[in-house]
Amino acid sequence: MQAGSQSWKAFFFGSLDAANAITVDKPPAALWPMALSVRLFGLNSWAILVPEVLMGVGAVAVVHASVRRRAGHGAALLAGAVLALTPVAALMFRFNNPDALLALLMAVACHLVVRALEDGRTKWLVWAGVAVGFAFLTKTLQAFLILPALTAVYAVCAPVRPRRRCVQLALAAVALVVSGGWWVAVVELWPTSSRPYIGGSQNNSFLELTFGYNGLGRLNGDETGSVGGGGGPGGGGWGETGWDRMFNEEIGGQISWLLPAALILLVAVLVVTRQAGRTDVTRAAFLVWGGSLLTTAAVFSFMAGIFHQYYTVALAPYLAAVTGMGAAVLWGRRRETWAALTLAGAVTVTAVWGYVLLHRTPDHLPWLRWLVLVGGLTAALGLVFAGRAGRRVVLAAAALGVAASLAGPTAYTLSTVREGHSGSIVTAGPASAGRGGGGRPPGGAQDGGPGGGGPGGGGMPGQGGGPGGGGSPQNGTPPNTDGTGGFPGGAPPNTNGTGAPPGGATTEAPGRGARGGPGMGGLLGGTDVDAEARRLLETDAADHTWAAATVGAQNAASYQLATGEPVMAIGGFNGTDPSPTLAQFQRYVKDGRIHYFIPGGGGGRGDGTASRITAWVEAHFTQVTAGSATFYDLTRPTSES
Repeated sequence: MQAGSQSWKAFFFGSLDAANAITVDKPPAALWPMALSVRLFGLNSWAILVPEVLMGVGAVAVVHASVRRRAGHGAALLAGAVLALTPVAALMFRFNNPDALLALLMAVACHLVVRALEDGRTKWLVWAGVAVGFAFLTKTLQAFLILPALTAVYAVCAPVRPRRRCVQLALAAVALVVSGGWWVAVVELWPTSSRPYIGGSQNNSFLELTFGYNGLGRLNGDETGSVGGGGGPGGGGWGETGWDRMFNEEIGGQISWLLPAALILLVAVLVVTRQAGRTDVTRAAFLVWGGSLLTTAAVFSFMAGIFHQYYTVALAPYLAAVTGMGAAVLWGRRRETWAALTLAGAVTVTAVWGYVLLHRTPDHLPWLRWLVLVGGLTAALGLVFAGRAGRRVVLAAAALGVAASLAGPTAYTLSTVREGHSGSIVTAGPASAGRGGGGRPPGGAQDGGPGGGGPGGGGMPGQGGGPGGGGSPQNGTPPNTDGTGGFPGGAPPNTNGTGAPPGGATTEAPGRGARGGPGMGGLLGGTDVDAEARRLLETDAADHTWAAATVGAQNAASYQLATGEPVMAIGGFNGTDPSPTLAQFQRYVKDGRIHYFIPGGGGGRGDGTASRITAWVEAHFTQVTAGSATFYDLTRPTSES
């Protein structure tokens, strides 16, 4: 956001620095609201996080409005509460990351398709296409995960003739291509010599990034440019895949509290409406939200490539809508024995699963799991007799069931919002949550390597990743794709050169993505910049295009935030992108465009571009120190050179 607030060109392309050396490894739509906010209010936590919070509020409002139209106010309130109290949602709606905007746009798309199913009006379907198109500009192909469900439901259930349905779907597809493709077309047609390199790609192409590293590579694990390579079949270093992935030690506490109940309610409602007419809107609404839930969860469960716990926020709107509407439909039929038993079963499963999840963090509110279990079972017993008991008894059982079902996620959510979160890999809940299974990236990275990630550093190659640190092994996909380096709450540190995060939040909380030491910026955690280093970089910075260059975006971001000057991120986020080449870097140095080179940042590994640049600089330029950091002055060749 800093770069985008200083340069409109960096704003448009999503560049990591205002001098436009390289972009982030995602399209820039999620950066635009935050960069505009920073332009208006300055670079601070508030300016960065307010747009994210508003996206969260918007997502809750959209889900509430959609559920209310189909199932009434009570169901809408329940759905809104489920979304707001989902731990991973509470985390990501206050963190500078593309997933907040993605969740909002996906909820909008589902809502608009349901509106189109109500009356068959073309405009709702076209606007749904626009929403998915902008979601593509937020996180590329993840936006398309729900398209099969949305398309199939409208094609079958829309209240218009088949030919008109086909025309409407074609118009929606055009809207999607235009709204999602205009930026891609501009980037691909723009002369490569006058735009930044496309970060995350291997040939400076956004299309290659979309279908490779950020596309099929996420599914099959073959991610060229990812640190350590792909995960391979079965998940490899990115965590075990399988039908139970959403419930395992790493993911369960983030999203799955009400997932079993949502699945039970979805099946029950589809059974109830099996004999309804083709255009029954209630069934169609469940198919839209439930189909989106199932397809997204299935992809997340079996994708062999890069996967982080916080990705599951995409499930939260679908889960909330299905839960709210499903509970309302069965509640309306509670006098029927099967409906009362199904409601009781959903509450029972939720209580038992809540107990299991809470038991995974035994030191956090140890009494709560028993309260959830006993309260949920008591409520389920009352719901069994919902058709025969008095109104007060039934309402009390329902209220107790809701309270018991939401108590666990509420506790995790409150724990989440009380803490600052730093680093690229963040998890919701207490510090001991979200760090169960998983492994390390392929390549056998060890703890405590250069980069000093410390406990919870993420287990990257060449980076500290203490036991259980952050859950699954992590890659170089930055959730904070703005170049802030992933500081508490996703906001930058103060820029006084101390590197201290705002609000006094620690940068070394276990599982929260600790930062590296001076001059040793890790790929996932950035580095501390002391006052002497800041003064050195600021001296004569105006005489150069880049005050410095270093390997990796997080390391570069730390120095850029501390000085306010552009810092080139060699190799992009991972340090593995082939940009700039050694020849290009040598030309920049010859022309006096880069003042200093900062070693570290996970560079110098293997025989890639970053390692060749590092070796050339170390062999030909004078080493200087400032505080505890080491630099190479690119305007002072050694005598041997």
